[in-house]
Amino acid sequence: MVVRRLRTANGRYFPEYGQILISDKLRVGRQRLVLSHEVGHAALLHPDDRPKHEKQADQFAARNLICPDELADLYEWCPDERRIVAELGVTTTLFRAYVLSQAA
Repeated sequence: MVVRRLRTANGRYFPEYGQILISDKLRVGRQRLVLSHEVGHAALLHPDDRPKHEKQADQFAARNLICPDELADLYEWCPDERRIVAELGVTTTLFRAYVLSQAA
């Protein structure tokens, strides 16, 4: 993984080099989310960033960043999606990807 200036993306996986680039403009918490997403592309051997692959990478990241036990505790504490997302430190997109992957 290399953190550097990127013009148009927060992160990018280059399968031909086995390398992940992360934008240096992101805060550490956001870099963590983007890195997990890009690792998903690498682990799933995605050759490109088709919408199907983006969805799969989001689900991969969500499964790796969200602990089921912690989520269950949060649902008991407060069933509000925005508060749960904030407590987990993930984006709404990743949270919803996690929920969809668990329903499948």
